[in-house]
Amino acid sequence: MAAEDLPSEFDVIILGTGLCESVVAAACSRVGQRVLHLDRQSYYASNWASFTFNGLLTWIQEQQAESQPDEVQDWSGQVEEGEDLIYLSQSDSSSISNLQVFCYTSEEDEEDDTPNTTEEEKGGGASEATEAADSNKEDEEETEKQEAEEQVAQDEGAEPEADQPCPSADPNQSEPVKKKKISLAQLVKEGRRFNIDLVSKLMYSRGSLVDLLIKSNVSRYAEFKNVSRILTYRQGKVEQVPCSRADVFASRQLSVIEKRKLMRFLTSCVEETEDQQAYNGRPYLEFLSDQQLGENLQHFLLYSIAMATEDTPTEVGLASTRHFLRCLGRYGNTPFLFPVYGLGEIPQCFCRMCAVFGGIYCLRHSVRCLLVDKDTNRCKAVIDSRGQRISCNHFVVEEGYVDAERKQTATPTRCVSRAVLITDGSVLPSDSDQQVSMVTIPPVEAELPSVRMVELCSSTMTCMPGTYLVHLTCQSVGSAYEDLSPLVTRMFHTTESSDQEERPSVLWCLYFNMVDGSGLEVEGHDLPSNMYLCSGPDGALGHDHTIKQAELIFQKILPEEDFCPPAPNPEDIIYDGENGNGNSAEGEELKDDELKDDEEPKEQEEELKEQEEEKEEEQGLESEKGQGLETEE
Repeated sequence: MAAEDLPSEFDVIILGTGLCESVVAAACSRVGQRVLHLDRQSYYASNWASFTFNGLLTWIQEQQAESQPDEVQDWSGQVEEGEDLIYLSQSDSSSISNLQVFCYTSEEDEEDDTPNTTEEEKGGGASEATEAADSNKEDEEETEKQEAEEQVAQDEGAEPEADQPCPSADPNQSEPVKKKKISLAQLVKEGRRFNIDLVSKLMYSRGSLVDLLIKSNVSRYAEFKNVSRILTYRQGKVEQVPCSRADVFASRQLSVIEKRKLMRFLTSCVEETEDQQAYNGRPYLEFLSDQQLGENLQHFLLYSIAMATEDTPTEVGLASTRHFLRCLGRYGNTPFLFPVYGLGEIPQCFCRMCAVFGGIYCLRHSVRCLLVDKDTNRCKAVIDSRGQRISCNHFVVEEGYVDAERKQTATPTRCVSRAVLITDGSVLPSDSDQQVSMVTIPPVEAELPSVRMVELCSSTMTCMPGTYLVHLTCQSVGSAYEDLSPLVTRMFHTTESSDQEERPSVLWCLYFNMVDGSGLEVEGHDLPSNMYLCSGPDGALGHDHTIKQAELIFQKILPEEDFCPPAPNPEDIIYDGENGNGNSAEGEELKDDELKDDEEPKEQEEELKEQEEEKEEEQGLESEKGQGLETEE
């Protein structure tokens, strides 16, 4: 909507399109509130966003550029008697730091087999890639046709061997075929096939986000893939973790005795007992050791199922184990789901719901300052980036828009270390090259944190065929490069790798630190009473912190209303002037011959509509792209 057309009054104004803000916007709009949703960026989801490869290069340039503060304009002319001005921050560079980019492949396609060089791309590398993206736009259609032909050729060919991570290797050659290195130019050319998340999370199948998606009916706006396997890194090797009953009995890594012990332990974890309570406050590893479990089982349970550390208290480790077990089997053989096209789709799904119920959206549009009533300490209105005064009853804002001295955060500031890798193979090749894997990695060196890895294949629509997108996440000890590069060197082939083992090669890599959103305090901010702060992404694997925060904000705004009630299906909506059968009430007086004239076309339209809906439902459940979320019977 054009900024000139904005109404002058809303019930709720929301600044920022992150997940928390988007959920609050959808919830308010759903119950009839007039919502204005703004974002100063040109894209949705803020730090929850997903980018194409070319879009990510542009984002990198923006982060590396020195931000010049905007001139503070004088808005005192808009202030009425009894009002104060509160200016908002106009830059958000503080949430991202220590950004480094490395390219481990050649910039252009190479005909020979000369080794690829490594270079660190600061600002220039990203700029060159962006220019290459502009020059290659004309070839996108031709490239898509070539990729489709290659995919058909692969589908018609033989299945790849388990020890051959490249599905396009020639099966007729007896000697191993060296894969053709994908160049940076090719990554840029195929950039639209990538959807790269700034945040790496998974959705627990019985977690708060999945429950909210089902309850609100927002799940119909997205598709999801099962995380097909849980892996762990142990003694220099990647192993599959047996977590379900079927996996345990099919596992070749465990002896019969270990299988029995594991099943007995998992069964005993379902309910809390007095014996377990006796270990409260003591390390979970000590509890596991006292259960007469071997090192194999202790490693699987501690790092891959509870996703804990050696210092995690027993009560926390057991709670995590129970949550893991409860989530098994709802949608697949693991507890996790991943949205097709990336996590950046989820905030946009809630924005779509808000828009359906009348919410107004403006990107590249911000709020400069707030007008606060001196007597009540309530925000009466805002002044937007074009100088328009807009009245509101409530104001919700992402914390990056608020100056540090006005908000209460944990000290020192907690951060998350992130790495995004584009690789040419899986960390654990299998018969299928379309695995979505969750990998838990204990500390590889002293004083380094444990790391969480999510490896995505091309069927998630997050990377081009022939590549994998790898996300690494851990709590920050130093910079992201210091925390994660030792692991990258051990698990992947780079120019820093000391040996020549068969490992997937890193083509391109990005490191950066992001502020941990869980450090924002709930209370204690120096803000108007009807102004609510939303934090950015936190370092946890799930979304519980964000959904809980969104629900708490909604309850403060509208304590009597239901949080995100189900949206009606389009076919269930009865419009004004229609009765329950969807026929016009005035049409009951039509003559019989007039009804006959219109009857046949209407019946044909209804039949075609039903056939199309059946096809869409079948495609939604059976398509390789993903599946929808359904409530249990």
